[in-house]
Amino acid sequence: MKKVRSVLIVDDSATSRMIIQRCVEMCGLEVTRFLEAENGIDALTLLSDGENGIDLVFSDINMPKMDGSTFIKLVKNRPSTRDIPVVVTSSIAASSIEPEMRKLGVMGVIQKPVTPEKVIQALGGEE
Repeated sequence: MKKVRSVLIVDDSATSRMIIQRCVEMCGLEVTRFLEAENGIDALTLLSDGENGIDLVFSDINMPKMDGSTFIKLVKNRPSTRDIPVVVTSSIAASSIEPEMRKLGVMGVIQKPVTPEKVIQALGGEE
């Protein structure tokens, strides 16, 4: 994964969204635009707008209104969004949620705090 046009960061914490954005920038991905959502419902709205051209999603698990698991299931079941790579970022131990998240089709799971190294590893070691 080299050039990524738009990245969607889904997390109910503005601080976490900022940290994830900074880590992605530090990884050398050529991101044109970052979009943010506080929960799965808002994120689905952004994904439904075909104009956004989202190429990569980072999603927390524990969020109000719609949690990350439900959001990811919906993303992966829609023909228009199922191929968008999703990386989970969570304060829950990665080892405890990774098997379930992999079954849902996520690309990787990052246990918070998010770091550039963890982002690179979740994206398959590519820069």
